[in-house]
Amino acid sequence: MATIEDYKGITPAWCPGCGNFGILKAFKESMVELGLEPHEFTIVSGIGQAGKFPHYLKCNTFNGLHGRTLPVATGLKLANHNMLVIAVAGDGDCYGEGGNHLIHAMRRNINVKLFVHNNQIYGLTKGQASPTSTEGIITKTQPFGVMSEQLNPLTLAVALDCSFAARGFSGDFIHLKGLIKEAVKHKGFSLVDILQPCISFNKVNTYEWYKKRVYHIEPEYNPEDRLNAFKKSLEWEDRIPIGIIYRNRRQAFEEGFPIIKEKTLLEQSFDISKISATAREFF
Repeated sequence: MATIEDYKGITPAWCPGCGNFGILKAFKESMVELGLEPHEFTIVSGIGQAGKFPHYLKCNTFNGLHGRTLPVATGLKLANHNMLVIAVAGDGDCYGEGGNHLIHAMRRNINVKLFVHNNQIYGLTKGQASPTSTEGIITKTQPFGVMSEQLNPLTLAVALDCSFAARGFSGDFIHLKGLIKEAVKHKGFSLVDILQPCISFNKVNTYEWYKKRVYHIEPEYNPEDRLNAFKKSLEWEDRIPIGIIYRNRRQAFEEGFPIIKEKTLLEQSFDISKISATAREFF
């Protein structure tokens, strides 16, 4: 059985105090508690501080282009649907450049687990506003304040009938670890939006700011009530709910393909002559 030491990667280059450290710790412990070995899953990441996440682990990994994490993860899952596929992205990477891919991954319900490190700023490129930056906040590229309305990824997820939509906080390690495990165990697309302070470039949404506002969703809350989930997802400012916002039991995307029902694409035979014969039909 794997231990925390089995998941040790290279030394992180994140700033001391970065919220990413809490996510990394919670993730490693979650994998150990789920009984998963490093070779049993693949992490796909994009560009940014969050994109470095799999470098600091021992696992199968694929680094893609900025905003293109989910297309790669989708391809991996369809090629070998028995493999646990995890996607890791930042708020700019996923909600900005990758917004279109996120919409269609939720719509398809591909069985991929997406963990978004949401620090409400572009950290790697030194402090530009991201889609989740608060309206009016001053940044290096918005000296007069952000004029675009703040994106609410959880509201978007509920509106698109996302199979599993949750929010965590990197400063609440035990709670976050539970969410990661629930997301991994869920059958279907899982989005976990993780509030993660950037101590270097976001001086507004600090650990103190979040701790005054985040609260655990009540035990009696029913995440399968979509209308109530939509209302819960709209809470922000003074009170920010963390936990499973919405969940449903839709069929996973890959379950709809008869060709991979008995055997993964990876295990199936490949005959290049058939491709040649098919190609000749178009000439």
